[in-house]
Amino acid sequence: MTQNTRLFKKTLLAVTVAMASSQAMAAGFQLNAQSATGVGRAFAGDAVIADNAAVMARNPAAMALFDKMELSLGFESITSMIEVKDAKYCGVGCQVAPNMFPPQDIANTDDVGGTSIAPNIHLIVPVNDKFAWGVNAYSNFGTKTEFSDSYVAAEYGGLTDVKSFNFGVAGSYRLNEQWSFGAGLDLIYGQGTMKRIAGQGFPSLPEMGVKPGATLLNVDKADGFAVGFNVGTVFELNENNRFGLSYRYSPEFEAKDDKGQKIVLPLPDMAEFSGYHKIEDTKFAVHYSIQYIGWGAFDQIEFKNLKDSLLTGSYNKDYQWQDGWHYAIGGTYYLNNDWTLRAGYMYDTSAQDQVTSISVPDSDRQWLSAGFTYHIDTKSNVDFGFTYLMGDDVSVNEDTNVAGIAVSSISATTHADAILFGLQYSRSF
Repeated sequence: MTQNTRLFKKTLLAVTVAMASSQAMAAGFQLNAQSATGVGRAFAGDAVIADNAAVMARNPAAMALFDKMELSLGFESITSMIEVKDAKYCGVGCQVAPNMFPPQDIANTDDVGGTSIAPNIHLIVPVNDKFAWGVNAYSNFGTKTEFSDSYVAAEYGGLTDVKSFNFGVAGSYRLNEQWSFGAGLDLIYGQGTMKRIAGQGFPSLPEMGVKPGATLLNVDKADGFAVGFNVGTVFELNENNRFGLSYRYSPEFEAKDDKGQKIVLPLPDMAEFSGYHKIEDTKFAVHYSIQYIGWGAFDQIEFKNLKDSLLTGSYNKDYQWQDGWHYAIGGTYYLNNDWTLRAGYMYDTSAQDQVTSISVPDSDRQWLSAGFTYHIDTKSNVDFGFTYLMGDDVSVNEDTNVAGIAVSSISATTHADAILFGLQYSRSF
């Protein structure tokens, strides 16, 4: 293979990597899937409320607030509704002679999203009035989008299916009536599938394996493990007023498929401050959270041992992410011994800055949430939560350059909304 051919293929794949992998870590697809109660209040105050065992996923120190063994198990359903509209595609001819070959209008598409199910389980075991330990399993990240293979601008679409599962063990220590501390270890399992093919705008160079419909990237069910940790503290003014602060370290993650192809990407660290205040002599409480997500550390993705595509070898793709923030406020109404009602609002900022893509429909988002708890008896209850997540329209302009030659470009407007349902059973022993 000549040096020019290798350069052509490497530059070609560099184009597709931008579309093929960044969606895995878009802030819009960070999952808050720890509990149905959290879904029902936009996760406002979730690092300190401690109304069931799921709180250990947000702050291990909050385990000190329980004096009985607690179990919570449930699932969350996440349905993403992604629209790509007003798209115009400019292929090779359009790039060279736009007057003769004007940009091609692409029909609007709104079926590239999908539904994911994220189960969770949490167990807290107090040892005495000072120590408690717990174990849990849940998901922090996950998304799936799939464009049709016949999509005109196929190199900008394709299939992205990413999941992560967090298996944790943690302990807490109560120092005194006001202060508690906690720490835990996280074993993270991740799986990802990323596929892209060349669209209509690609030149036909059979001797180099380049033509419309050619495989640009094909990493199928790559998986792997990584280890992180979390720490936290709780400060109690009294039984009705308390604050929580937590930090979660997320590691660089490596996944490998059956062909030995590898994807290496950094995960964001997170920090959260929460408050909970039950208004004296009423049935109402207010709670809030501010969460920081360190997407600024997401500087590049590494692809290694690539095969069955237009590049064999490795490639590093640089990104320009910015740190994200969640601002949430909610209220809980303790109606009676049987029913607890809750609602919440969150404003969630985008992780993307200047780099955008039709396959990464990220934007600032607003969460509108509501939920309830039905107390079956004094020891068990069922929780239900609902969230409607509203995104913004985002103008996207992308282009493909191969060895300095403009091959194609696309402009479009993207919009992503989502619906979250959560159902959970909790019991004390």
